[in-house]
Amino acid sequence: MVFAIEEINKNPTLLPNISLGFQIYDSCRMLQRALQGVFWILSGQQEPIANYRLQSSRPPSAFVGESGSTRSIVMARILGLYKYPQISFFSSSPLLSDRNQFPSFFRTIPSDDFQSRGLAELVIHFGWTWVGLLADDTDYGQQGLHILKQELAKAKACIAFSETFLTNQAERKSVHIVQVIKNSTANAIVIFCSDALLVPLMNEMVKQNVTGKLWVASEAWSTSPLLSSVKYSEILSGTIGFAIHSGEMPGYKEHLNRIYWTKSSPDIFIRMFWEEKFGCKWDTNESETAPCTKFENQSDLLVNGEPIDFRIAYNIYAAVYAIALALQDLYSCKTGEGPFLYDACAHIMDFQPWQRRADADLFFDERGNPAAVYDIVNWQKSPEGTLKPQKVGSYNVSAPPGDVLFINTSTVFWPAGKKQVPLSVCSPSCPSGSWKAVQPGQAICCHLCIPCAQGEISNQTDSIECSMCPWDQWPNEKQDKCKAKTIDFLSYGDPLGATLGAISFLLSAVPVAILGLFIHHRNTPIVRANNRFLSYLLLLSFVLCFLSSLSFIGLPNKEKCLLRQVAFGFSFALCVSCILAKTILVVIAFSATKPNSDIMRRIGSRLSYIVISVCTTIQVLISVIWLTFYTPFSDYNIHSHPGKIIIECNDGSSFAFWCMLGYLGFLASISFIVAFLARKLPDSFNEAKFITFSMLAFLSVWTSFIPAYLSTKGKYMVAMEIFAILSSSAALVFCIFVPKCYIILFRSERNTKQFLMSRGPSDSSKIRRS
Repeated sequence: MVFAIEEINKNPTLLPNISLGFQIYDSCRMLQRALQGVFWILSGQQEPIANYRLQSSRPPSAFVGESGSTRSIVMARILGLYKYPQISFFSSSPLLSDRNQFPSFFRTIPSDDFQSRGLAELVIHFGWTWVGLLADDTDYGQQGLHILKQELAKAKACIAFSETFLTNQAERKSVHIVQVIKNSTANAIVIFCSDALLVPLMNEMVKQNVTGKLWVASEAWSTSPLLSSVKYSEILSGTIGFAIHSGEMPGYKEHLNRIYWTKSSPDIFIRMFWEEKFGCKWDTNESETAPCTKFENQSDLLVNGEPIDFRIAYNIYAAVYAIALALQDLYSCKTGEGPFLYDACAHIMDFQPWQRRADADLFFDERGNPAAVYDIVNWQKSPEGTLKPQKVGSYNVSAPPGDVLFINTSTVFWPAGKKQVPLSVCSPSCPSGSWKAVQPGQAICCHLCIPCAQGEISNQTDSIECSMCPWDQWPNEKQDKCKAKTIDFLSYGDPLGATLGAISFLLSAVPVAILGLFIHHRNTPIVRANNRFLSYLLLLSFVLCFLSSLSFIGLPNKEKCLLRQVAFGFSFALCVSCILAKTILVVIAFSATKPNSDIMRRIGSRLSYIVISVCTTIQVLISVIWLTFYTPFSDYNIHSHPGKIIIECNDGSSFAFWCMLGYLGFLASISFIVAFLARKLPDSFNEAKFITFSMLAFLSVWTSFIPAYLSTKGKYMVAMEIFAILSSSAALVFCIFVPKCYIILFRSERNTKQFLMSRGPSDSSKIRRS
């Protein structure tokens, strides 16, 4: 303050021919003394008298101070009554921005409104969503704490604990607070408190050896030399926080270096400054304290050695210049251009305290606050083991959006020498592919991470919900993005489809080969027995049965969906009808009393065609009704198999499908019953036995098919039906025709009329011939 006033008085362009003076009163950080000092300066009396002034000198132009917010509030209530400007260099309570209560209060330090918002942004910037809060019980601490809680709540951060330092019980409360800190999982702790009140807590932390916590400091203690000693280095190392912005004061270091105290010096403050900075005493006999010698190395201490913290000093410097500039504005006012009634001006030697306005170069907003600028400092160990606040960033409310908070993270030193930003969260962030579920009764930051449900994704961390993929897409393995679903159907490119297709072709060649063999040996007794044409037709129906399975392989388009079940039903209806006709002929042949009669010949030759035609026609009618009223169509099945689109044929009506299959089962059952009853008819080659076995195999395959078909989905359902078609057809072919082929190829001596007729005890004439 002395430096600023001397500088102004020596400036010929600022208040020329006018000298500034000052009065200083030490409140000793006591409310009573702060109030007493105000009345002392206003009244000019050692014993203050309200509303009374008795002094020969002119009244003060303005007041600089106090440092503490609570003391400034007491002063501002008195000074506001008289409209005396009061400029504080360290009072940051938001209450002081209320122009109704404090109409003449200004300050060169930003309001804690800005600091609290900035500290909240700092906390969120590093991802600390689970924080502890500590504050003293002054207006400064409680107001700052209140705003900080509001800002953290807006940012979705949570308070792990909140404790208050009691000014008159700091030591007693410290034990409780340290226990709270030890028991909490929060690593980041924000402290709104003066350095003096913080000392008992730090002493208790040292006593209980509590380390590893990350302290976030308000400007009241972020540059405190009281806490930067080696004693607290393990606890406070890595502290980060807001500090008062430090500006330039040209010539101030040189001014400090020129300070020299003597007993005749008029400056009473030099003695205290000297003793404070050099740790000595003038005129002392105390053995514990070294005496001052006047030869202490000022240059090393103040310029080249440990740097002096000029942050608060700069605020005082700015406060003095604000007063001087306001007086200069008043001094340069021209009559007729003034700001008062009738454009009048106030006289520089006789003005009222309120008759001034701030210069544009030194900005105060409508609430008396300066531009909100803070330095961000980080406490780092020096080689000597002490802590030094190093500037690592800034917080400037006036900066463009996105540049308000700037931190050079690479220069930050974290507690315990950590390279990465420490975590302070109640629950870890939920990665993409999961969603955040709040636990009942817990803070919003204490959550569970639940994986997204089937078919859903989340592509952000800490998502509160998952979103469904489009119908034709499916989540990837991490469930953080959707990808196209796999198109699935039984194709020829699929190993299963290729295998079944090859088997179908190979098996279809078997009845063709047998047909060729039968045609070549068409005049042999075993081929002519039991209606040669019926055998040819049965073999052709087997070819159709095997080939009908091919309609189930490949892309299920509209045409295939219309064809495949109809082709399967028709070919098997023809096949089973032929077998039923052969069975009936066998029974008739061996049961007739006059097998060679004309009536038996007519009945035998026509009956087979009637049975085949009627039985096949019924199946055709079922198919026509099915296709007409319940037309099958190609369908996209997205439900049977997650992550796949199964292209399949929708039969249109399950009832129609089971009617068709049931009808085939009915025909096969009739054939089985008839053949079973005729299995013991006498003959050397009784075909009823082989038909019985073939029908038994046929019925077994399709009976087993039903539960297997109903338990499978997609292409495996189709494969199951193909397997049933192939296995049942193969069983019929091998049971009915392989014994005949064996005789034709390897036992030709049995392929004679005499052999076929000699083995049966009954009349050989019962054997029907074509």
